Amino acid sequence: MNLAVIGTGYVADQYPVTLENHPELELVGAWDHNSNNLDAFLRRWPVRRYSSLDELLGDSSVGIVLNLTNPRSHVEITTRCLEAGKHVYSEKPLAMTLVEAQSLAALAARKGLLLSSAPCSVLSPAARTLRKAVLDGKAGKVRLVYANFEDGMIAPHMQPWRWMSPSGVPWPAKDEFEVGCTYEHAGYVLTWLVSIFGAAQEVTSFASCQIPDKGIPVERMAPDFTVGCIEFAEGVVARVTCGLVAPKDKSITVIGDDGALFVGNVRDDAAPVFLRPAHLSRMQAAIVNRTRGLQRWIGSRLNWPGPEVWFQQKLPPVAQGSRRVVSAAKPVDFLRGPAEMAAAIHQKRPCQLSAEFGLHILEIVEALQHPAREGGRKVLTTTLPS
Repeated sequence: MNLAVIGTGYVADQYPVTLENHPELELVGAWDHNSNNLDAFLRRWPVRRYSSLDELLGDSSVGIVLNLTNPRSHVEITTRCLEAGKHVYSEKPLAMTLVEAQSLAALAARKGLLLSSAPCSVLSPAARTLRKAVLDGKAGKVRLVYANFEDGMIAPHMQPWRWMSPSGVPWPAKDEFEVGCTYEHAGYVLTWLVSIFGAAQEVTSFASCQIPDKGIPVERMAPDFTVGCIEFAEGVVARVTCGLVAPKDKSITVIGDDGALFVGNVRDDAAPVFLRPAHLSRMQAAIVNRTRGLQRWIGSRLNWPGPEVWFQQKLPPVAQGSRRVVSAAKPVDFLRGPAEMAAAIHQKRPCQLSAEFGLHILEIVEALQHPAREGGRKVLTTTLPS
């Protein structure tokens, strides 16, 4: 399946770097209205340069368009692609509002096209291993989930506007701060939760901007901290936090009657999944009690894990990780999503990252970032395909 990229900004490098994992995919060309960004991308990835959006959309060899433009351009670009008869895989979010995204989904349905949205880490071995463990009852009946995507206090002191992609394209700090980390990042944990527990029912949320001056001028600063309690069927409640203030924490903990399942980093496709017991055995408790002095001595000198993790069990992964990942710091495969879309097209089956799935994630994200629109509590209107 031939792919073409629209939008060769900072994120664009992170897609073709894992092409060797997917021999069924071929990147054939790219276009960007910013010629500097396009030049930089093509120097690293020598594919066809389209002179215009119309030229790209007129290329009948292109099956899937990767819409990697900034979030506020997603609706316009995706609409053009769908109208031209192209399947579209969009960077997150699908759109900035649920209403806009629903118009895209309706257009795709009328055209008989597939529409998907990043992130695709929900297809990773780590996510699949956690899902299997929950469904197999490893933790017993699930009561709570703690899910976090805290990216650390990156601004102003780290000056992220100076970050460069491998091709030499700067990180779009102004756009990121105006769109907000919840729109950009919450999907990494929300997709996992929805894939495990099904459609969410209600969201109770709070949002604020704790660092209004991040070092560069912006038109309007989005919240840099959001927290919400998301209610699923059968009484499962997930507390989801997202921000640019607290220290880095990209973990998920699923808490059940018989134990807790833990993944330390949802942005590691091969992250191990651990099962921690709800209660220690007599022998385990005795070991903990007899080593309290040693624990205090070592803990005061080293970052040593406490006794709650001594007896955890590492679960076998359901699959191996990709041979190639974006980088050691970002061990993910961004092309899992486009590869799943291509497989669905070839096999004439529904795509796991369906438009309905993307709509549901977006409605949750919108509720998290804009609690005032619904008085802090939102009854969700979207659902998942039956």
